[in-house]
Amino acid sequence: MTKKIISLIALSAMPFVQAQIESPIPPAPEVPEKMNIVKTNVTAYAFRNFNLTYERSLNQWFSLTIGFGTMPEGKVPFINSFLNDEDEKQFQNLEIKATNFTLEPRFYIGHGYGKGFYFAPYYRYSSVESNDFDFYYNFQPVNGIVYPIPLMGKGEAGGHSGGLMVGAQFFLNKAQSLVLDFWIAGAHYGTGKGDFALTSDIFLTPEMQAQLKKEIEDLDVPFVDYTVETNTEGARIKVDGPWAGFRSGLSIGYRF
Repeated sequence: MTKKIISLIALSAMPFVQAQIESPIPPAPEVPEKMNIVKTNVTAYAFRNFNLTYERSLNQWFSLTIGFGTMPEGKVPFINSFLNDEDEKQFQNLEIKATNFTLEPRFYIGHGYGKGFYFAPYYRYSSVESNDFDFYYNFQPVNGIVYPIPLMGKGEAGGHSGGLMVGAQFFLNKAQSLVLDFWIAGAHYGTGKGDFALTSDIFLTPEMQAQLKKEIEDLDVPFVDYTVETNTEGARIKVDGPWAGFRSGLSIGYRF
């Protein structure tokens, strides 16, 4: 009797055992990709540019990046690269502050999901504002005597531009949470507008105005087109034309 009961239980369990054998063990669920990256361009800090960028992967090959940078008031970076020593002496205490906003879609051609080589067309808005600075020029009339003319300057300018950057992004640890973003090279071009004023307490004669106009035009600031208007109180510099820039650097970030 006991053997019959055991046999009955065994026969009853057979369909269950067979179903377990025939049904494969379900695969472990895939770990979802980390779609967000927050990073900062560490090389820009050498130029007082404090910045933060957010990147969101929308699929394996495409992401959208938004960046913001600000440069607090201070000396003009690389001023001696476009002004010679004599021209630079005319600006006694010139300082500027700047901001920029960048919208950048990225197309990855490597592993994807924020990893590998990419190319990125982008839009950038930039603005620059100066402090109240002193500008001097030496007026020399026909009698040969040199008269130093002091002026006080201030102004601001802003520009919209579009460009293209190529780069490569890597994951630095096994968890793929630490990120290195190498901006290999980028350049943008657009249009800018601005207005700077130079005022003097000295009444400027037509001869003084003509020499002041020439002094400012001879500065020949690169990548910027400007016109100069003068009057008895000083000069007005209008920026209206090309606006260009370059991008390169190394960013460190966190992926989550």
